[in-house]
Amino acid sequence: MTTNFFAKRPVDPEREVQLKVLEHLDSHCHYTYIGFLKNQDNTPIRIDTLKQYLKEKQHCTERQADETINKLLNAAHCTRQQDLYNANKEVYHTLRYAVSVLTPSGTSHQSVWLIDWEHPENNIYEVAEEVSVPCDHPDIHHIRPDIVIYVNGIALAVLELKKSTVSAKDAIRQNLRNQDLIPHFFAVPQLLLAGNPSEGLYYGTTLTPEKYWLRWKEPTGQAYPDAYSSTPSTNLWTECAPFSSQFSQQEIPNELYRSLMQMLTPPRLLEFIHDLTVFDGGVKKVARPNQYFALKALQQRVARRQDGIIWHSQGSGKSLSMVWMAQWIKETQDNARIVIITDRDELDKQITNGFIDAGERPYRATSGGDLLQALDNNDHHLICTLIHKFGSPANKDIAPDEVLLRGERNLEQYMEAIARNLPAGFKAKGNIFVFIDECHRTQGGLLNKAMRKIMGEDMMMVGFTGTPLLKSQKGILNSHDNFGPYIHTYKFDEAVEDGVILDLRYEARNIDQELSDSSALDKLFETQTQGLTPKAKEELQTRWATMQKIYSSRDRKTQIVKSINFDFLTIPCLRGHWGNAILVASSIYDAFTYWEMFMQNIRYHGHVAVVSSLDAQMPGLDEAYSGESESEQEYKQRMLKQMCGDKPVKEFEEMVKEQFVKQPGQMWLLIVVDKLLTGFDAPTATYLYIDKKMEDHNLFQAICRVNRVNGEQKDFGYIVDFKQLFESIEGAISDYTNGAFSGFAAEDVQDLLQSRIIQGRKDLEAAQERCRLLAEPVAQPRKEDNFFDYFGFDQATTPVEEQEAAIIRNAQRRDEFYDACNHLVRTFRAISMQMNEAGYTSEEAAQVLREVKYFDDVRIALMHRCGDYLDLKRYDAEMRALLDDYIEAHDAVKMNELSDFSFLELITEDTHQEDDVHDVVESMLGGENGVAETIAANVRRVINRKKESNPDEYQRFSERLNRLLEERKQAAIDYHEFLNEIRQLIEELRNQKQHDPRLDTEGKISLYENCGYDIEFALVLYETIKQNAKHNFRNNHMRRQMLLMAIRNTIIDHQKADKVNAEKILSIVIANEEF
Repeated sequence: MTTNFFAKRPVDPEREVQLKVLEHLDSHCHYTYIGFLKNQDNTPIRIDTLKQYLKEKQHCTERQADETINKLLNAAHCTRQQDLYNANKEVYHTLRYAVSVLTPSGTSHQSVWLIDWEHPENNIYEVAEEVSVPCDHPDIHHIRPDIVIYVNGIALAVLELKKSTVSAKDAIRQNLRNQDLIPHFFAVPQLLLAGNPSEGLYYGTTLTPEKYWLRWKEPTGQAYPDAYSSTPSTNLWTECAPFSSQFSQQEIPNELYRSLMQMLTPPRLLEFIHDLTVFDGGVKKVARPNQYFALKALQQRVARRQDGIIWHSQGSGKSLSMVWMAQWIKETQDNARIVIITDRDELDKQITNGFIDAGERPYRATSGGDLLQALDNNDHHLICTLIHKFGSPANKDIAPDEVLLRGERNLEQYMEAIARNLPAGFKAKGNIFVFIDECHRTQGGLLNKAMRKIMGEDMMMVGFTGTPLLKSQKGILNSHDNFGPYIHTYKFDEAVEDGVILDLRYEARNIDQELSDSSALDKLFETQTQGLTPKAKEELQTRWATMQKIYSSRDRKTQIVKSINFDFLTIPCLRGHWGNAILVASSIYDAFTYWEMFMQNIRYHGHVAVVSSLDAQMPGLDEAYSGESESEQEYKQRMLKQMCGDKPVKEFEEMVKEQFVKQPGQMWLLIVVDKLLTGFDAPTATYLYIDKKMEDHNLFQAICRVNRVNGEQKDFGYIVDFKQLFESIEGAISDYTNGAFSGFAAEDVQDLLQSRIIQGRKDLEAAQERCRLLAEPVAQPRKEDNFFDYFGFDQATTPVEEQEAAIIRNAQRRDEFYDACNHLVRTFRAISMQMNEAGYTSEEAAQVLREVKYFDDVRIALMHRCGDYLDLKRYDAEMRALLDDYIEAHDAVKMNELSDFSFLELITEDTHQEDDVHDVVESMLGGENGVAETIAANVRRVINRKKESNPDEYQRFSERLNRLLEERKQAAIDYHEFLNEIRQLIEELRNQKQHDPRLDTEGKISLYENCGYDIEFALVLYETIKQNAKHNFRNNHMRRQMLLMAIRNTIIDHQKADKVNAEKILSIVIANEEF
């Protein structure tokens, strides 16, 4: 590929981005351009190129090359989307590990590598554009990925590109659609990329859902490559040759092109696929940028044999980083043995599964003696230990000094006890690397000494933490006598900025002051319900009164339950149960007291649970030193029995944890003490209520339970503090080091918490400004018609036959506006009950509400007029619920519940003339034009949805609709005539279902209308199809051909070949969900 080549090509504006990428790949990464492969059928494996590589670089004979290629082809066999994961996994293992083939003599085997991972320069790197792939779909014959990267003829990466004005999300969705349509091609690629010049580069892998695609950023986090240097390196990546990228912002200014070159530099591409891909519990994952750069920093420390700490903020993927790092060490360091010490079952399981997928099962040491025995022989290269289980009563193989310290879980004391009891002649074998999870829990150099005594002075120790080190720990844990300096850090504020985790909003609730007497309660109710409609206020007052009756006492716990209950009545995510909450209690006794209080309200039955791992056979975590009375113990056991019923405690807790994560509508609130505050990943968790004195690490880990990303509807994690943990701070949270985080350095917890009220106002103002900016190009006076002209099509100048295309063309512009309006509603609702506290006067609050209502009404009208009805249902389940309490009910609310043709019924007044329109609805839609466009969009949506199942009939309806719109535009018919004509069209559409009683399904009707209106033959054909339309026939070529053959035979047997087309019938069957 050369510059002259591009000079000869006409540059289509739609392909300008694509050509620039190809130019960069040529000039910076030295890929060989193999063509514009649009006019041929392509496969993911270019056999000629692969065979050339195998012969020249792997020194294969013809027979060996064929045997190797056949093994790859067999692994890549995939005919349907359901098999894509397993096929891609087989391909990955075939590529990553050597293929065993017979030697030329046929008496033994030798290893052949499809890709030379160790020597990247030995591979053949090629790039192609518009790679046409045959598609096994009746209406789509070929799919063309924009760019495909081939290594040794194997498609390793696929790239979809969009121009700046089209969202990068569209490129991601195109990648996802293509996986559905051509799974046989996507069984092979290991890295998928998407982007545009304005948003940068996103990447994922096979079957990665849209919300989990990652944005590339280089560098990410901060690396400290030299343990003896006090300053971070600014040059780390140039020191990591050959894997580093040399591309700076000055060299390639645009983020998309720069990121692509950084990721697709041949050594980096191979490294990413080889070292940073995992099949984890049925989900294929690739590393986030912070995980990649942490591995690069670790590689430098390993080369220098220097201990250190990796601090990656909670929720940023620390567990998987440990898996990838351990695997890299095992494969690259001579006689490497990795010992992973953790106290979390979840991490232990994840590490175990990660290595099982890589072909090795880790050994789990169950006691100190077991660990020593494993170290004393060389049988196991990976050893995992769950340190808190070493002293379990169920574990009979324990040394005398292995005492269970359930409350403290003191790692140093465990390891010291083991070190003191080393057998005579013991010597740990191998080149040992030790990973310590949650290393911030250790206290000094005791652990380092004990570890080196057990595992040898040459062992390397790496500590992992998700929280900052305390100021008092930094001099100790970062010292040469302990873990050493940081290796890599990825702090909370950067992770939030990158969208890896969510920002947190903090609110201190002084229950003792706010809820001390009935007058205070009444005042609180009036304050928090200001602005609600009378109906909404009356409904909430009824629930409030019920709650007051149930919780009539005045003790503190009761007031906290009231406060939480009020949130569940008013906060959208809790009221709608798409988010849930965790309450942290001070003790197990308190936890069950809270549970019993919630059980007094029948609406919480089955939706609240305590997770404490309380065991009737031994003291709980907090009571070994608490001196709790016997009666309290009996109370807890009684509550436990009442809550769990006949289920064993462990089984019950596993069930409610799974419900909490996967079914937030079933499990609303978990009450905990210590359990689940670390190592529990629940993206649905949105609110954390704290009624326990906590500080430093424990508090940091607890609040990060609600910072996980969970789709677009979850904007923040919310912390509600009943203990006034930051009581020294008046108003906003601006300096954490004065309160519960006093042990941390200020720079390590910067921007961790934001005041819910103060930051909420800033968020609301920013959302208002975004909506105003998007509406600025709309012509004055910015009524519904003006918005439609800009976001739909210009009503004065767009021909009828071009209107639908214009609607589609402006879809991205509308999506951005819809998203902004929805975000405005959410940010308003977040502080709507504290507008006075946020600094708004009553008049200002009313003005904000009017603006929010204005934009939301415009959005609803626009969605109806543009036919975005299906999207409307998706958005409005949440969005309208947020405003309904503040806006008097009118027909706009009903509009959200429409189906098919009910819109026309809504807007007409049956008590007057049939063609009169309800004034409120007509006004909302921008007058007569708005009503006409909305009705037309509604009808067109029905026609488009059904036309595939009966193309001839619905094409006629479509032509009639266009004719009516043209006559309306040309004033050939007036508004009332238009409504009457539309009504008649709708009645005819409805009457499509009114046939012979035997035609009682859409499928039978479609066949009847496409078989010459021969009802007997249509019913015979229907039975043939029902018998031969096997499961998943749409995605299975063989089954679809068998069905086509059965249809064709039935047509021939009944002598209908001259009237009925078998292929057309098959397309109708595929489009009809009935079959």
